[in-house]
Amino acid sequence: MKHTKVTLVPLTADDREQFILDNQWSFKYGALEEFDERDDHIDDDGEIISRKTIERCIDDPKNETYRIMLDGRKVGGVILKINNETHHNELEILFVSPEEHTKGIGYGAWQAVEALHPETEVWETCTPYFEKRNIHFYVNKCGFQIDEFWCEHFAPTHQPCDEDHDPNEGPDEMFHFVKRMK
Repeated sequence: MKHTKVTLVPLTADDREQFILDNQWSFKYGALEEFDERDDHIDDDGEIISRKTIERCIDDPKNETYRIMLDGRKVGGVILKINNETHHNELEILFVSPEEHTKGIGYGAWQAVEALHPETEVWETCTPYFEKRNIHFYVNKCGFQIDEFWCEHFAPTHQPCDEDHDPNEGPDEMFHFVKRMK
């Protein structure tokens, strides 16, 4: 397993737009790899993850948004929802630029996240069912366990991003992951 040392740098206002575009490209890249142009998971704006969702996550006052940096270059991003009372935190978004895949950057970022919040008792996250790379990453590299599979037969017990999330937005089928730290 690669142990790439990355740093997490708080998102700046002047990088917000590029962060959103980089995030959307990363998620779209995964869908296009899986489905090519026939993808019916892309929304009307041509995105897997909408601008509205990303902005809502960035703007949530409970969230922390970071750029993943490697050798002074922006190579991804992460948004964390931190609950200082329960210490049950959420990884809202983690993305690595597609041209930087397979270099250990995602795992390095996850290690930095865990180091940033050692008080965390439980981490939660979710990913679309077709994102095999993500499923492998969360389960086999980061130690998460699949908790639920959200589909037409089983509605989410956890709302992605926030309580204002539009259930009609994004893929219909998602895996929910949990990592117990303590």
